[in-house]
Amino acid sequence: MSFNVRKLAADNKGFLLFLVGMVLVRSALADWYLVPSSSMYPNLLEGDRVICDRLAYDVKLPFTDVILKHVADPKRGDIVTFTSPEDGIRLVKRLIALPGDVVEMRNEKLVINGVEASYTPITTHDADHLTPVREYPREQLVFKESLGSLQHDVIVMPERAAMRSFTAITVPAGQYMMLGDNRDNSRDSRYIGLVKRELITGQIKHLLFSLNSDNYYLPRLERIGAGV
Repeated sequence: MSFNVRKLAADNKGFLLFLVGMVLVRSALADWYLVPSSSMYPNLLEGDRVICDRLAYDVKLPFTDVILKHVADPKRGDIVTFTSPEDGIRLVKRLIALPGDVVEMRNEKLVINGVEASYTPITTHDADHLTPVREYPREQLVFKESLGSLQHDVIVMPERAAMRSFTAITVPAGQYMMLGDNRDNSRDSRYIGLVKRELITGQIKHLLFSLNSDNYYLPRLERIGAGV
């Protein structure tokens, strides 16, 4: 029996059109993304499936980084996905500094345009929102980081080797600084460099769902559809 590609395509035209449509939607409109690491704890957890709005900032030519139209400017504090300038891997981090900002870090504390962020200790927190013990069994501290529109929790690991300070830099036009909320467990702009706007692939505002791999992959019910 000969294999007839045309007949197969004709018989499954509807399904093939659906697949093409899904690929185009994920490339140009919205995507979903599995958080693979603990670099954004305590706000994004391993096992979170997040929704990425690809039209939050720019309309792009599908399957490329070519910007066709600006929609809105990224804001400090946004959680974004982007293509790493180091190796092309897609990452999710928090946007910390904008073009023109002068930013530095002094012993884990951010300073932006001469203003130092404040850090309020958080003593009560869900253990599920800390870096898993299997990955880091030592002390973790949680703080509320506050500086203008930056209002979110961060984790620091006093006993882990990490880049806790860097000298002041001015962010060039069209580029952004990204940091992980799990400050001492994130490969971000401190290591891979600043991120050009065209490499930003979207903004994350909500979760689809979350599965806890440390608890038999049971769903975290409170994270279904939750905002971030």
